[in-house]
This record gives sequence, structure tokens and C-alpha cells, in this order.
Amino acid sequence: MSTAFENNETLLGVALAPLDLVRQVGLVIGFSLLTALAAQVVIPIGPIPVTGQTFAVLLIGALLGSRLGAMAMIAYLIEGASGLPFFQSGHFGLLYLMGPTGGYLIAFPAAAYVTGAFAEHGWDRRFLTAAAAMAIGSAIIMLSGWAWFSVVMRTSPMLTLYATVIKFIPGDLIKITLAAAVLPSGWKLLKR
Repeated sequence: MSTAFENNETLLGVALAPLDLVRQVGLVIGFSLLTALAAQVVIPIGPIPVTGQTFAVLLIGALLGSRLGAMAMIAYLIEGASGLPFFQSGHFGLLYLMGPTGGYLIAFPAAAYVTGAFAEHGWDRRFLTAAAAMAIGSAIIMLSGWAWFSVVMRTSPMLTLYATVIKFIPGDLIKITLAAAVLPSGWKLLKR
């Protein structure tokens, strides 16, 4: 077995080694743009739509690791807040970032960091552990979004629980399953 697989590295860290500064910057920018693209996949189901963003956030965290995954999400938030139409359905600006759905967005760096940290410790090599890592990352996003929405909309957290968390669980389970299936398959391909 290769020593690269014995180290606590991420899939892309091994596949693209060595990750010098230029490659790291390229990955951060590239994956921030991928998140922006995923944000344009929208299924409207009420005041808060289902988007491809959380799928991208969790997968990017696992692929890039804690530090680069969080940096990609910070870059994405800066890009969208600065006026690029990168948030869901082409929205942009600091006001949008601070609006009712801002709690989900603000949690992206933390979710990518946590998911990436689990991946760095080998959780991305098996489906169940990859799914567990992504479920934890998804919970960070959901809880932040729920709390933020309740504060911004000045409503009881219990009254907003269904609209901000519960109705998203089936979609998140599908996203987590798809993202978690990619990682062990990627490791198997690298071992060949």
C-alpha cells in the first residue's frame, strides 16, 4: 500500500500532490465557482428553496480538507457579497447575505471545515463514515440557518423549525448519499 494512503490526507490532496501554493489557490477559486454554479440549481419549496449549494459545500470540504474547504467557502461568500450573482438564483450583495437565508450561507465555511477535518482523519474512505461526516456538516448548516431565520424574521424558533429544517431533511439525505458515494469510489480509483 502506498504511504500516501496511510497519511491523513484528502482525496484531492493525494490525487494532485504536491499541493503547492498555486494549486491551492486554484482549487479554492475553482471550488468557490463550483459552489456558485451549484447555487443556481434551485427547487422552490417556499420562502427557503432547496439548492445544490449544500451538496457542493459538503463535497468540497471532504475533497479539499478543513483549511482549503473553509477557504473556498469564504471566497464564495466574499464573491457573492461583493456583487457577483453567485447566491441562489443569481442573488448577490451583502444585504442578501444578511437576509433571512444568511444563516445557511454563513455556516458554509464551518460545515466545510468540519467535514474536511473528518475526511482528513479517513472518514471519507468508507460510505457510512463519509455520510456521517457530511450529516454533521449538514446539521451545522441547518441549525445556523434555523437560528438566523428565527432572529431575522422575529419568530419563535419552534414555529420556524418545519420551514427551515424539517422539510429539508429528505433532500439533504439524498445529497449526503450522493456525495458520500463519490468519495470511497474516488479512493478505490486512486489505489489502482
